[in-house]
Amino acid sequence: MLTEEKRKLELEAANIRKTALETIHTAGSGHIGGSFSMAEIVTVLFFKAMNIDPKDPDKKDRDRLVLSKGHCSPVMYATLARRGFFPVEHLKTFRKIDSDLSGHVEIHVPGVDMSGGSLGQGLSVALGMAMYGKCNNLGNYAYAIMGDGEIQEGQIWEAAMAAGFFKVNNLIGFVDNNQIQLDGRLTEVMDPNPIDEKFRAFGWNVINVNGHDVEEIADAIEEAKKSKDKPTMIVAHTVKGKGVSVFEDTNRFHGGQPTPEEYDLAIKELDDQIAALEV
Repeated sequence: MLTEEKRKLELEAANIRKTALETIHTAGSGHIGGSFSMAEIVTVLFFKAMNIDPKDPDKKDRDRLVLSKGHCSPVMYATLARRGFFPVEHLKTFRKIDSDLSGHVEIHVPGVDMSGGSLGQGLSVALGMAMYGKCNNLGNYAYAIMGDGEIQEGQIWEAAMAAGFFKVNNLIGFVDNNQIQLDGRLTEVMDPNPIDEKFRAFGWNVINVNGHDVEEIADAIEEAKKSKDKPTMIVAHTVKGKGVSVFEDTNRFHGGQPTPEEYDLAIKELDDQIAALEV
């Protein structure tokens, strides 16, 4: 990846974090930690890797993305708005009673391919989308983003078994492996590690990456597309709340909100990052 392209993607990720935080602040609720940990993933997908068109969000041969951890809608909506699927101004309606931008992603929002809610379902849906694409010779890919706590759900492993057995090579998954879920650390709740070895056992191609390195993420996607007979799971090693010091590596902001002082500090840190990347 050229240095300039990497800088632009890093700048976009920082802007997405700020936009998501402002969206949450306006609403007075929303998931910060899990949104921030996947900012680089959605940045690479929407601004580099995926075959999509904001002017034609329903085009038949588009790549699909299932945000299985649907409660992280702030980062998804911020990304869609900045990518041009709907006006950024619309984010001010997030979680309002008459808004289409609810707390979990919903399919009627342009750019959203599956409604979120109950965890554990997204990989099955993405598998179906990928198989549909293969059966209809669309030449597209289906992506799914899951949380590492989410993969404690049994349905994930049913989908994993099916995808491996049927050799669905146009299915690419991400596990946002930030090591923290709602109730605490994975090791305190029910540790799914080693995640990579489990997916390999189910017949998947597995790639481990630094989930905050846009170049590593982009390279992993390109490597996944070379797979001829296996789906690919990209295990993205991330930090919960990445990008703002007070948000990082804690479950406090899984759904909890910052104090006014913490919000001001967070905006300043993000503004500093943006300024440094704009040079």
